[in-house]
Amino acid sequence: MSPDAIERFVAESTAGAVVSPEHTAVIRALVTRALSLAQYESNLGDLRGAVTALEELLDGSRLFHPWRDTPKATIFGSARTSPDSELYRLASALSAELADQGWLTVTGAGPGIMEASSRGAGRDNSIGVNIELPFEHGTNAYVDVENRHIATSFFFTRKVIMTRSSQAFVAFPGGVGTMDELFEILTLLHTGKTDPVPVVLVDRAGGTFWNAWAQFMSREVVAQGYLSRGDEATYRLCDNVEDAVREITTFYANYRSCVTADGEAMVNVRVAPNDEEFARLGARFAEISFTVDSGALGTTLAFAFNGRSYATLRRVIDEVNTWRGQSRS
Repeated sequence: MSPDAIERFVAESTAGAVVSPEHTAVIRALVTRALSLAQYESNLGDLRGAVTALEELLDGSRLFHPWRDTPKATIFGSARTSPDSELYRLASALSAELADQGWLTVTGAGPGIMEASSRGAGRDNSIGVNIELPFEHGTNAYVDVENRHIATSFFFTRKVIMTRSSQAFVAFPGGVGTMDELFEILTLLHTGKTDPVPVVLVDRAGGTFWNAWAQFMSREVVAQGYLSRGDEATYRLCDNVEDAVREITTFYANYRSCVTADGEAMVNVRVAPNDEEFARLGARFAEISFTVDSGALGTTLAFAFNGRSYATLRRVIDEVNTWRGQSRS
């Protein structure tokens, strides 16, 4: 198909719809790329996989669209956790408390911790992103399958859908699936591929699961230089609902958003620092030079940032969240 024919096709396809120039450009690129596949003989299985992956990602985007302005916490954990266990009760209570504070819970829609979280949040405050498997679970009874659920064929599309729209992540003890999901989030944070978010690791009081994991990360991963010292700031360990919810909500006490580009970080906040708070920030990060700009869209804290030390960025956000504000002289 010629470029002119593609233009006519895109124009006819979007006629009568409210589509921005940016959306039109993306649609044009998709059509052009799809048609280019006819120019060479591709593996049929690969083509079908690509189509399925694209369909699932777009279906996931449509699923979350009605709640794009509602804060969401994705909760990971074992499908094997028993309903009579303390972890199940913790997960249910945590989601219930988040729902009371206006948050939606996103889960994998299966049994165990996923079921507990959906149950605690309630059908109106829970979104399920399931995976089609040749064995074990379907969708738990606490997910609204008709309106707040999707099932995927691929784990990677499932993870993208579960994580792309969330503002917090909670992991309960689990197996390789939980580890995969947790390390995916940590990787995205440390490489700057996702916005800063709180990551909370929850265990029962006296539990050893995350403590042992954190010790391994410190003694082996950090000690041998695979991560930098201080990178433990990426995640927080909690053994009760109150601390876990506080960790999530406090992260957004003053912090709003962050953009990193061209060697600079720009942190948007609700409240500007007073003189004492700004001086304390400079003292705690003596190696960094900060500037503050307040305008109609809020206050932005800017500083040089090479994109590598997420722990530093997280520590700055923690400091920003202590600000109570007043005009600076």
